[in-house]
Amino acid sequence: MQVSKEEFKLKVTEALKAIRRYQEPDHRKAIIQIINSFGPFVALWILTYFLWDVSKLAVVFLSVLNAFFLVRIFIIQHDCGHQSFVKSRFWRNFIGQVCSMFSFIPYKYWATSHHFHHKNNGMLEVRDIGDIDTLTVEEYKKLTTAGKVKYRIFRSFPVMFVIGPLYYILIHNRLPLISLPEFKKQWKGLAFSNILLAAVVVGLCLILDWKKVLLTHFFVLAFFGIVAIWFFYVQHQHEHGYKHWKDKWEFMMAAIKGSTYYKLPSIMNWLTGNIAIHHIHHLNPAIPNYHLKKCANDIPYFHKFTTEVTFWESLKFANHKLWDERTERMITFKEYKNLYKDSRQAA
Repeated sequence: MQVSKEEFKLKVTEALKAIRRYQEPDHRKAIIQIINSFGPFVALWILTYFLWDVSKLAVVFLSVLNAFFLVRIFIIQHDCGHQSFVKSRFWRNFIGQVCSMFSFIPYKYWATSHHFHHKNNGMLEVRDIGDIDTLTVEEYKKLTTAGKVKYRIFRSFPVMFVIGPLYYILIHNRLPLISLPEFKKQWKGLAFSNILLAAVVVGLCLILDWKKVLLTHFFVLAFFGIVAIWFFYVQHQHEHGYKHWKDKWEFMMAAIKGSTYYKLPSIMNWLTGNIAIHHIHHLNPAIPNYHLKKCANDIPYFHKFTTEVTFWESLKFANHKLWDERTERMITFKEYKNLYKDSRQAA
């Protein structure tokens, strides 16, 4: 929806005031969420472990189901990284660190990356940190043939949503690949997280059947990664998103226009920790996930400023490959060919 910047800023200010009270953590809700996330996860994990030699079909089904409970655990970790969920800094860090032993995503190092994403969402200069790397049309035009093939492979469905999530969890987040000053401060913490995770895994492998331990958790992690990356993709790779160079970039426009409101059934919102209400989360990341639904209900007028999308509508987002600065939208490779077919460098 096209609105003036003045109206947009006014409505953002109104929305921020309306939902500010939801920043206050609710320890009762936090404890309940810990119980109904970790409890089912551990139970399903144990059941999967013992069914490994009985039915591989049951293993796959339970792994898919358990992936969603791992998403809930990761959302708790995510909230703790945003300094929300509970009041105490000690308990936030403790809970976040415990969650990271299940998600395999280092608590503080990832939180630093995610904070960077929130502060710079949609800024083209730093789109490769805490975000999905996306080329502009002009950048793609300038690539060599080999470069274009490489980018097409990177943006293909198998790499983006199957291989990519596993790489992101098992390799990318295990190595100190970002050299910015705020990330260097977390390198020791990342090393400690790796050592602690290795100790937990080795300990379980010594106590139980090591092959079943590794395969049981690998299956859950694989499906968890697919779900997590898909949600992040839908939330920031929608057609009419927001991506600009720093000189034209505006924080609030990036936070709201650059995020979607993923309209899902209540059970899916519950399983994914309400992260689908992503425009509210970017509006105020200090709000715990268990308050997001109430926030969305409190400011229904505000949803018109973002992109509302259903699950079936979101499927077409998988074809979005390039950011077209001229039309300010994500486009497919097919659209690129049609729009820029006269360019000698078009693929």
